Amino acid sequence: MLVDIVPVGEVPPQVKREASSALRNIYDYEVTVHDEQRVPEGAYDRSRDQYRAEQFIELVSRVGGGEKNIGVTAQDLYYRRRNYVFGLAYLNGDGSVISTHRLQTPSDGGISTKPASEVFTDRVRKEIVHEIGHTLGLEHCDDNRCVMSFSPTVREVDRKEETFCGTCSREVR
Repeated sequence: MLVDIVPVGEVPPQVKREASSALRNIYDYEVTVHDEQRVPEGAYDRSRDQYRAEQFIELVSRVGGGEKNIGVTAQDLYYRRRNYVFGLAYLNGDGSVISTHRLQTPSDGGISTKPASEVFTDRVRKEIVHEIGHTLGLEHCDDNRCVMSFSPTVREVDRKEETFCGTCSREVR
């Protein structure tokens, strides 16, 4: 399977490398990095000072060249009534998106002794694997160590691993 990473707006090379590496390591898929795309017009919600995540998915689905496509952006995203999202994907869909904006939050609740830059890249890796998992039909997992566990804060992102639990691993293979 081919997964196309679509940078939306300015995305640092390190983020693209980590995202690509995580997908190759966990899924063993072919991964390409698309040309950078502009932030979709009309995605910005002035009243919230945030961007609508679903419009990023529409863009990524339209321009991506993979069987699965994932946008990566530094913009602050939200979906419906949620204050923010780290990412969004539709179950069994071909498009998804992650935002690095809130993954840069310094506090990890004292869980990690790693440097802040490594904590950030770990979070990026986990979220990209998580969102592609949704496009493959995986729902949120009750095992808080599984990469598919629901993570509404960086504390939960930091707690989970980059890999699947046994149940989710069997479902995705």
